Amino acid sequence: MRVLISGGAGYIGSTIASACQDAGITPVILDSLVTGRREFAEGRDFYEGDIADGALIDRIFADHPDIEAVVHCAALIVVPDSVSDPVGYYRANVAKSLDFTDHLIRNGCRRLIFSSSASIYKAGDDFTVDEESGLDPQSPYARTKAHCEAMFADIAATQPIDVLSLRYFNPIGADPKMRTGLQLRRPSHALGKMIEAYELGEPFRVTGTGWPTRDGSGIRDYIHVWDLATAHVAALQRFDSVISRAHVINLGTGEGTTVLELVDAFNTVVDRPVEVLVTDSRPGDVAGAYTRSTRAAELLDWRAEHTLTEGIRHSLQWADLRDTRLP
Repeated sequence: MRVLISGGAGYIGSTIASACQDAGITPVILDSLVTGRREFAEGRDFYEGDIADGALIDRIFADHPDIEAVVHCAALIVVPDSVSDPVGYYRANVAKSLDFTDHLIRNGCRRLIFSSSASIYKAGDDFTVDEESGLDPQSPYARTKAHCEAMFADIAATQPIDVLSLRYFNPIGADPKMRTGLQLRRPSHALGKMIEAYELGEPFRVTGTGWPTRDGSGIRDYIHVWDLATAHVAALQRFDSVISRAHVINLGTGEGTTVLELVDAFNTVVDRPVEVLVTDSRPGDVAGAYTRSTRAAELLDWRAEHTLTEGIRHSLQWADLRDTRLP
């Protein structure tokens, strides 16, 4: 099987590409390198360019007429940035995804896996969500994902393409073989900021402790990026049987971890603990949620295998290697 991965030189897309290769699936990478890294596409069929570039998409399918499916990971993902630049986020995530889908249909592609986000849900009182939970995206970023899913549903209803959305929350870790990892030196997510605080010997800032969680800090579903990648592979392998039963599948650990619990877990791995400094919440922040993933177990025969501690440890290992791998 050969698959096209948009955003395949980014953190999640490149990890999916490695998992594909390990499973005997050949990835073709499309990435604009706005946030992705050329190094993550080394040794793979790679096309640098935009998902909205119809001529480029036509060339990719002409070069690889045996592409059987597409995994769509290309997106801007930083919540505070989406608040300050909603126009840019809607253009990159929604308008270009519409163009991309049109180009795929024209080239006869009928299988699309959308790497979506569980941030579009409205969490229950216990902070859990499943595929039947209501939607209430709380940031422009999350709303771009919700808009894309609605758009894909409308398109798939009448056009010759099926779309499976995989929704998840907070990826952590790195490829366990250390082929790829988080490419940003100064990431915005909690674990990245924690590693930065550890490296600089500074306190880690917890943005808000007034949420109605067990310790007041936000609750999240920290899933290992390799588990995410293997779920995407399982979805590729089972696409035709899955799409007849579901168009949305949640991917998660089934357990919520608060930010303060993440700090505690981090401090069990490192040689010196990071201290905590509580600050105000940021625009777009929410109490959080975590997802039940029974549908993924049933339809994909998939469960998250890596622990929170493993995700932290692999993130730290990658942080030590990043500057040598990504000069």
